[in-house]
Amino acid sequence: MHARLVRSAVAVAVVAGGSLTWAPAASAEPSEPTPSASAAPAETPAPDAGSVEITTRDTAGDALPGAAFLLLDSAGQEAGRGRSDAQGKVTFPDLAPGIYRLKQTASGSPLHEVAADQDVIVTPGAITRLTITDPFKTAKVLLRAKDDKTGKLLPGATVNIGTGTSTLLRLTTGPKGTATGELPVSSRKTQFWAKETNAPAGYDLYKPTSTFTAGPGAPVTVTVTNTKTVTDPKPTTSQKPTDAPPSPSTPSNGHGEFTPAAPGSGNPVVDTSPNATGTTVDNTAPKSPTGSLAHTGADATPWVIGGAAALIAAGGTALAVTRRRTTDRFTGNTDF
Repeated sequence: MHARLVRSAVAVAVVAGGSLTWAPAASAEPSEPTPSASAAPAETPAPDAGSVEITTRDTAGDALPGAAFLLLDSAGQEAGRGRSDAQGKVTFPDLAPGIYRLKQTASGSPLHEVAADQDVIVTPGAITRLTITDPFKTAKVLLRAKDDKTGKLLPGATVNIGTGTSTLLRLTTGPKGTATGELPVSSRKTQFWAKETNAPAGYDLYKPTSTFTAGPGAPVTVTVTNTKTVTDPKPTTSQKPTDAPPSPSTPSNGHGEFTPAAPGSGNPVVDTSPNATGTTVDNTAPKSPTGSLAHTGADATPWVIGGAAALIAAGGTALAVTRRRTTDRFTGNTDF
């Protein structure tokens, strides 16, 4: 501030040489008013603001437009809200530095779930970039185990379900022969495998590995068929007979020799030897059943009796012939 000298209207008495004289006095006056001490000081400039930029995608890497977000400050007050564009992007500008809470309120797609809440740090004069990945909705799985013959649902079947080399879900059928679960999917159509690891009681394990395709939020049914375990032994084949029954014999003369009967003829055999007496033997006695074992005791009695009777008859006939010849010799008969 500048000041100038002015002549005062007040005279100053100066004693000079014993006489009293008047002289003007000089004083300094400001050219501008001096500000009062009570004036407010100038404001401190605010720190630079920051911003948040969000990119929304799914697990397959595709952009998700229409995803809705809400940004809350440290006091829980709304600091901004918005939806992602066609490229899946949304920006919150002019944010004071600090920690914010980001909430996704909608995925913008019927196939996707919203992401979990998270904290966002805003730094002065910087852009905080985030990538939000929305998962696909899980597939709804219904597992059934059934008898391959009757179709009856079976409890106690355990099946692993997965993709690649990873097992994602394990289900065991309950008393009704079914089980349900949720299967995470990574694309709009994902291929899975199903493998039975435990068979129902009384059934063989279903060994083949089945494959199927499931989509986000879509129901899918997995069925395994089991064959009942065979516990009864298989019937054995009966043994065929190998021994042929002996052929009956008939006496051929009076000396106890026998001549076999003609097999299968069923007719009496007549002895035509020179000493024959005209005796016939019936060869029609029933044969032993084919394949039966040799009989003893009472079963052999008819054969023994028959043979003995034939011998006695032959002996008696020979004796009668001898006596007749003797008688004829004494009476002069020469017929032989």
